[in-house]
Amino acid sequence: MSEAVAGAVAERFTQLYGSEPEGVWAAPGRVNLIGEHTDYNDGFVMPFALPHTAVAAVSRREDGVLRLHSADIGADVVELRVADLAPQSDRSWTAYPSGVVWALREAGHEVTGADVHLASTVPSGAGLSSSAALEVVIALALNDLFSLGLRGWQLARLCQRAENVYVGAPVGIMDQTAAACCEAGHALFLDTRDLSQRQIPFDLAAEGMRLLVVDTQVKHSHSEGEYGKRRAGCEKGAALLGVDALRDVPYADLDAALERLGDEEEVRRLVRHVVTEDERVERVVALLESGDTRAIGPVLVEGHASLRDDFRISCPELDLVVDTALASGALGARMTGGGFGGSAIVLAEESDVPAITKSVEEAFAAAGFTAPRVFEAVPSAGARRVR
Repeated sequence: MSEAVAGAVAERFTQLYGSEPEGVWAAPGRVNLIGEHTDYNDGFVMPFALPHTAVAAVSRREDGVLRLHSADIGADVVELRVADLAPQSDRSWTAYPSGVVWALREAGHEVTGADVHLASTVPSGAGLSSSAALEVVIALALNDLFSLGLRGWQLARLCQRAENVYVGAPVGIMDQTAAACCEAGHALFLDTRDLSQRQIPFDLAAEGMRLLVVDTQVKHSHSEGEYGKRRAGCEKGAALLGVDALRDVPYADLDAALERLGDEEEVRRLVRHVVTEDERVERVVALLESGDTRAIGPVLVEGHASLRDDFRISCPELDLVVDTALASGALGARMTGGGFGGSAIVLAEESDVPAITKSVEEAFAAAGFTAPRVFEAVPSAGARRVR
């Protein structure tokens, strides 16, 4: 993120609140390379941070007042009292930053108020974790300003709690951890059970490849019912199989586990996706660490088929991206994010990018879909103070 952007956010803060901010922070959106809907099953994921960020200029207050403003919403400053914050009391955009304040205070951290101005370049509703970026940038700013001493993974946990309890969206831990902990030039191999992490080098440009994000412009909302139904179905599968989470079903024992589920067909599909997806994450890690990066392409395609057919969270626009990209020479492609819209990723040789992009855009036009937004995903830095 450029100094000019940080400066503009700080300048707007000063216009709004009459004094300069104590600092400016940034937290990124993310793309998940592989490992979808495994995080709330204690499984493995592999996200990396985007250059697109939520940026916050923030100053402390000691009078119990929280003032929030968003450049993207364009509304007036919203004023709240930190003592009055309560779960699911707010259905507007302010639920995300105020939820973080609530979670910090509930955990015993003395946060006595703040003035906040926010701006974000993370596309909203595109499956790229715009909400997690917003939560993490607020958490990091308050952590620094109030000298709370929390580490990245701890901030991620608190942000997840804010979204689960305060906002009411049953998300896993991946998005917040990616925003807080990713490193430039790497993908994050994360065990969501214990939050152990390994940074895996992921420099496609050095190998003559690119990873495209295709935002279908189809919006989704995690707090609506279908995401929650999938999570409840996974929890039912774990209970029927007598395990704490689907992470505990070994890939080698999958067939036997599915047989034990009998005629619970919907649960069988969910279990099959989660168990095979964890195995796909481990395969991708092994391929990247061995230097066989191009071989991850078919694994991405397997992941899309599983999300489409077993988890049933794809949509015609996402399927069209994947099918068209593969027909145009892509090494691999799959939907990414929570599903029901959002974005797909496409792994391609650098020389094939223009033709693939053109083919996808033409396919959308021919189908009568809204034109997609296509951009390159470059593994970038996680949350940090920028001014």
